[in-house]
Parts: sequence; structure tokens; C-alpha cells
Amino acid sequence: MADILELHRGTAPLLVSLPHDGTRLPDDIAQRLTPEARAVPDTDWHVSRLYAFARALGASILVPRYSRYVIDLNRPEDDTSLYPGQNTTGLCPQVRFDGGPVYLDGAAPDADEIAARVDRYWRPYHAALRDELARLRSRHRRVVLWEGHSIRGTLPFLFEGRLPDLNLGTAAGTSCSLALEARISGLLEGQSDYEWVANGRFRGGYITRHYAAPDDGIEAVQLEISQRCYMDEASFAWDAARAAALQPLLQRLLQTAIAHAQGSRTG
Repeated sequence: MADILELHRGTAPLLVSLPHDGTRLPDDIAQRLTPEARAVPDTDWHVSRLYAFARALGASILVPRYSRYVIDLNRPEDDTSLYPGQNTTGLCPQVRFDGGPVYLDGAAPDADEIAARVDRYWRPYHAALRDELARLRSRHRRVVLWEGHSIRGTLPFLFEGRLPDLNLGTAAGTSCSLALEARISGLLEGQSDYEWVANGRFRGGYITRHYAAPDDGIEAVQLEISQRCYMDEASFAWDAARAAALQPLLQRLLQTAIAHAQGSRTG
């Protein structure tokens, strides 16, 4: 499984899942992609680096190695749309975020290949996620699943206008308790460096919606970050100064999630 994903097991009641951080492409898939897609532009670039501080907080961190173009780990295995009626991308994406093709003509995967990718890449990630949540839940009264994502801030194919800097998703308040959502929203409301929205264009993907069970002690939150906040969107390059400015706020958010799970009013 180590070639599919990396799991760091922590001790705090927090699991940070980064399902779109991977960049690898198997050779047999890469040769069928368009030149533009081979650069895997729709990666959640550098999010594992952005959240690296979470280890010191005691969080568990789950990171895949392969690109979302191989399979999108934040989509249901039956490929049901998460946003009916809106442009989006699927389980094995055939369209890029800019609307261009992922595959060369006639080279897209058929149903058998998609099923094989589910077995090879999707199931191990979800098994690791499920097992780690269960391990943490056996040790803590409550656990928070933090879904870390990022995306270019302007993508006309997917959404109108300019995406806010920070996009909080709680599946319209169903994936976590009102108390946790209020604490996170309060932190975001109390700062003025980044514009933010709750349950806007990104309300939480499959992982947030599927694994959330607030009544059973598992709360899930998604944060979609506009990539301009910590990198250069044109070159995909990490911007150390921007990242250093953003990370203290992200750290406070995760500390708040841990404090909530522990039943503390601090953080």
C-alpha cells in the first residue's frame, strides 16, 4: 500500500485527508493523456507541504501518491455527481478544470478499466481513511476529519467570477456539529487577511459527506483554498512568503478542531 498512499498516524483526535495532492501517472495512462493533462494542472498543489505543521499538532495525515487524473478519490465509486446540474469532473476525469480534454481521442478508459482503477487506487485510500478514523475514534470521544483542498481561484468552466480565498464546506451544516462550525466560522470572521465563505460553490465532496457521522463522534469539515493564497497559479510554484502568511491561520483552525474534539473551550 505504500506505493499508493502515505499515512502518518498521530495521537490527536484529528485526521487531515489530502485526496488530491498526488501527482504520479502510471506510464500506460500518461501516454494516453493530452500534453496539457500530462502536467496534471488540476492537482491540489503543495497541500501536503502547506499542512506539514499538522504533524507537530499530533494529527494523522493521509496523502495519495497518484494524480486525480488516475482516479478522483473524492468522488463516489459509482460516479454520482456531487453537484447536479453544474459543470464538474468525474471519478476518472475526462475533462480538465478549464474544460479541455484529459485524454487523446479514443484513449479514455472504458468501464472495465475504471473498475480496475477503483480496486487498485480508490479502495486502498478509503480503507486507510476508514481504518484511521476508527483507530482515532477508539481513543477519543470525538474525532474531526479535515479535508484539505486547493484550486485555482478563477475557473469559468466550474464557477462564475473569482472564488473566495477560503471556502469552508460542512455539507450545509450536516457534516459537523453546529458548535464546531461556529468555532471555525468565528475564527475566519475574526481575521481580515482572507475573504471566506461557508457552503458556497464547494460544500464538501464525497469524503466529507460520506464519512461524517456527528452523532457517532466523527465530524467532517472541508476547506478549499484558492491557490493564489500560497503559490503562483500560473507556474504551480510554491510561494514561501504567501504560504508563511497563511499557515498560522490554518494552524489555528486545526487547533480549534482538536480543542473541540477534546471538549475544550481553548483554541
